[in-house]
Amino acid sequence: MAGNSQRRNRRTSNKKGAQVGSGGKRRRGLEGKGPTPPASERKGHKKNRVANAQAKQAAARRPAPRRGGAKGTSEMVVGRNPVYEALRDGVPATTLYVQQYIDNDERVREALQLAGQRGNINLMEAPRPELDRMTNGLNHQGLVLQVPPYEYAQPEDLAAAAYDNGEDPLIVALDGVTDPRNLGAIVRSVSAFGGHGVVVPERRAAGMTAGAWKSSAGTAARTPVSRVTNLTRALESYKKAGITVVGLAADGDATVEDLEALHGPVVIVIGSEGKGLGRLVGETCDHLVRISMPGGAESLNAGVAAGIVLYEAAKRR
Repeated sequence: MAGNSQRRNRRTSNKKGAQVGSGGKRRRGLEGKGPTPPASERKGHKKNRVANAQAKQAAARRPAPRRGGAKGTSEMVVGRNPVYEALRDGVPATTLYVQQYIDNDERVREALQLAGQRGNINLMEAPRPELDRMTNGLNHQGLVLQVPPYEYAQPEDLAAAAYDNGEDPLIVALDGVTDPRNLGAIVRSVSAFGGHGVVVPERRAAGMTAGAWKSSAGTAARTPVSRVTNLTRALESYKKAGITVVGLAADGDATVEDLEALHGPVVIVIGSEGKGLGRLVGETCDHLVRISMPGGAESLNAGVAAGIVLYEAAKRR
């Protein structure tokens, strides 16, 4: 009995106490880490450095962020030629959808090449039924480009940016201009003649779509556009801030050449071709002026009219 007790005590004394486990670390260390990422995503790899450089260049080409403005709606550009032209002209884009098993013609190759050079556009392959659904049955020809919503500025930001640069504000407001190409052309003129932005109403007016962006020839990246719910109230706010509001009208009291107000802070209001300025907008203006037209034309395209007045203002600054 004594011998058996000694053997039990010996076995008991050799037992180890409670041990701290690994918490599963050893098991997790044996698990696979998934597929090797592509070279462009591996830190330190040459292709990763190239991809990062392309991303920085693309970011520099993107429009500067707007402060607190409203956003437009996303847009789809469809068709091989429209997609290629939008990419060529620098229209902002987030995703290029390419149909599976598409005929790889020259336009498709060029579009893919341009999207790749941007470095910030996702390339997605999708079956034809999915592209049909996305475009509501439009003839997309296997290419669909998604354009992100445009971020509009606040109207007061346009004047603030001018004063921050030590300049008098030169702003163009549009009343009833519905053609995006006209809006894009006006943005281009504002940029060319040192203006500080464009104001458009939300309703019955063109917004910054892909078509407007293309017509701006890339200047929309540096010329802010503000969208307001009530143009008359926006003009009144500018007047309270000491900015003269000048409206273009065929029956204006003076000509643009004679207007002294173009020397200082000014908002130039341009109406639609044919209808001109709305009644309330016209009554809000400090001055109504006309453009001299010796040739006898009844009216000018809004983009052309804006260019003439902006040139006259730029001469005096």
